[in-house]
Amino acid sequence: MNGTTHTHRCAPDPTSWKRYWTRIVAAMRSVPGRRFHFDFTPNRGHDAIPWTDRYPGDAYVDVIGMDAYDAPRGLLFTGQLTEPYGLLAQADFARTHHKPLAYPEWGLFDNGDNPAYVRSMLTWMAGQHPLHRTIGDYCPHGVWRCRANPKPASVYRALTDHQS
Repeated sequence: MNGTTHTHRCAPDPTSWKRYWTRIVAAMRSVPGRRFHFDFTPNRGHDAIPWTDRYPGDAYVDVIGMDAYDAPRGLLFTGQLTEPYGLLAQADFARTHHKPLAYPEWGLFDNGDNPAYVRSMLTWMAGQHPLHRTIGDYCPHGVWRCRANPKPASVYRALTDHQS
């Protein structure tokens, strides 16, 4: 929602985007027998628009998610933790709003065969106890199917075999 590459992003009118979100949530929650949960999931970092300014409100969000990839090129994991609107900001925001965390999209992107990122992200998530997490696995950035990234695949398998 806060990226520059998607047509459904909240720019150029973030206020309208928040109204759009709240209308959808209200409509879906009005369905008898519904069991929907709404996951507010911006991209990690500032991106095009600060995601904290676009939060639609606690009444319309069940989970604070984040899409997190090893990007941009050369940014270390510690930078992803501490950058404005980074992983630490997400965890703090979720705690402040009494919401669980999630990582609906995470994985490799700009830094190639990067086992350090996969190890760091899995370690971070284990400490955060996210409601759910999904690793992106499309080539050339994948972990499971991309033969160009054998080291992250080994780290992922070794660490996830021991996590619940």
